[in-house]
Amino acid sequence: MSNKQHFNFAELEQWLNERRVTEIECLVPDLTGVARGKILPRQKFTEDRGMRLPEAIVGMGVTGEFPEEGPYYDVINPTDRDMHLRPDPSTVRIVPWATDPTAQVIHDCYDRDGNLIPFAPRSVLRRVCDLFDAEGWDPVVAPELEFYLVARNTDPDMPLKPPIGRSGRSETSRQAYSIDAVNEFDPLFEDVYDYCEKMELNVDTLIHEIGAGQMEINFFHAHPLGLADEVFFFKRTVREAALRHDMYATFMAKPIAGEPGSAMHIHQSLVSKATGKNIFSKPDGTASDEFYWYIGGLQKYIPAAMALFAPYVNSYRRLSRFTAAPINIQWGTDNRTVGIRSPVASPAARRIENRVIGADANPYVALAATLACGYLGIKNKIQPSPECKGDAYLGDYQLPRSLGEALNLLRSEKDLADVLGQDFITVYTEVKEIEHAEFMKVISPWEREHLLLHV
Repeated sequence: MSNKQHFNFAELEQWLNERRVTEIECLVPDLTGVARGKILPRQKFTEDRGMRLPEAIVGMGVTGEFPEEGPYYDVINPTDRDMHLRPDPSTVRIVPWATDPTAQVIHDCYDRDGNLIPFAPRSVLRRVCDLFDAEGWDPVVAPELEFYLVARNTDPDMPLKPPIGRSGRSETSRQAYSIDAVNEFDPLFEDVYDYCEKMELNVDTLIHEIGAGQMEINFFHAHPLGLADEVFFFKRTVREAALRHDMYATFMAKPIAGEPGSAMHIHQSLVSKATGKNIFSKPDGTASDEFYWYIGGLQKYIPAAMALFAPYVNSYRRLSRFTAAPINIQWGTDNRTVGIRSPVASPAARRIENRVIGADANPYVALAATLACGYLGIKNKIQPSPECKGDAYLGDYQLPRSLGEALNLLRSEKDLADVLGQDFITVYTEVKEIEHAEFMKVISPWEREHLLLHV
């Protein structure tokens, strides 16, 4: 937990003074998780304590395109009006790679009347956390984030390849949990850990995952909003560090054909504000009704939430049978073939792991959506299916197979819209339709290879 969690503006100014900060990166995470905003001189930031941006800036897709018409403009005013940005003092971090003393601060988005912009990702997660707060529950989450290191590649038509390590060679085989394979990139990871320490990011374990050049970083458990901020910062950090070592870090869900995809597994539990105890366990240590209802909610609503967990066309390439990614919403104890896993843990640490979410998901949106599913499960007392005790890959697909199918499911699920906000669902689905339409204009090498002369 950050010691800045309860910072006020006076403490923020003192923090900036102590570090002789001269510039501020004023950041706003958009729908894709990209950092939008402005860079201000320190004096300007101190005088204004905020800035303005067009509200559509947080409501555009990864291609930078906006819908030209339709329900999108029932939410976002077509006059392109401003939203008012307020810095969250608890998010201030130094920018360790900057030449001059520079800080970065995440901002929340408000309208002119002082209301949170409902389709801004950070607003959506705040909305969901407030629902738990009203019930007297503190959600506790811990993301596990996978990513690939790849050789620098400036031609999008060329496949990605593993980078060259200290040995002068690149990986050609899978090196799951190999210490030596991680050590190949020691200079890079020394920078990553140095940056994370200077930014006060609570990263835990680093491991080599299954794929060639695939890594995983674990975060210490904490409150969802603070951890979403940390994942947002970490993605910026590892990309910057990789560039300085002449390689790329990518959080694409499926960057390399034939290699496993990258996930963002999220462990989640609930703590009673009244007792300080995990409500997923009874006093005798056995699993509670709330534990099973939470799983039931995930099972019922994950298919409709898939466009939030798997937000791009590429995301669905990861979710295939026998590829270390789930294909259904079965649940099980200590079973990595299921979509919803309950790790072996003490009663105080009993938790549920959502293994469906891709590394490409916006951390604010993904956390809001998985918590929304569990919240609905408890509120509606949804019973889960019987526990899967075998290989869930032998079962049927229970998840949408494409972004188009997922968007249709999300639009039709009223319960999720009630929790996440209908305005958010409208903006999100309209933007994703634009992205999908852009993708469908591209003719892939597979089509030229197999259809050009054969059909």
